[in-house]
Amino acid sequence: MSAVPSQGQAGEGRVLGIGLDLCLCPRIGEVIGRHGERFLARIFTPAERAYVERLGGRNRTGAYAKRWAAKEACAKALGTGFARGVAFRDIEVRRNAAGAPELALSGGARQVLAALTAPGHRAQLFLSMSDDGPFAMAQVLIQQHAL
Repeated sequence: MSAVPSQGQAGEGRVLGIGLDLCLCPRIGEVIGRHGERFLARIFTPAERAYVERLGGRNRTGAYAKRWAAKEACAKALGTGFARGVAFRDIEVRRNAAGAPELALSGGARQVLAALTAPGHRAQLFLSMSDDGPFAMAQVLIQQHAL
């Protein structure tokens, strides 16, 4: 018997999706260098940009790369990628009161998440991000819980 309920069961703690993304930090740096403001405004929310710009210096590219990877991982966990109305700016990486990263969804991403979640349940998103050398990665787990 599986520890995770099957697709047809609502189940407490049921996993709705898992997404993982690996990104090359220098690639994101090159895209920012080539497209600048146009790229940043299309991909990242004003709050994300303000957070990263406060970091400044050499942390800037890695921080943007981790957020790129988080958005990609979330879109994969939703099962849509960037389709069905899901846009990059619909997925925002924030920091909670303890400083841990978390996701806030809006627009098409929020609508897809609502459609995935069984009636009488709420979805919870878990995000882990890391970077090392030229790589940034993120993993997203979406789980549902009874109200």
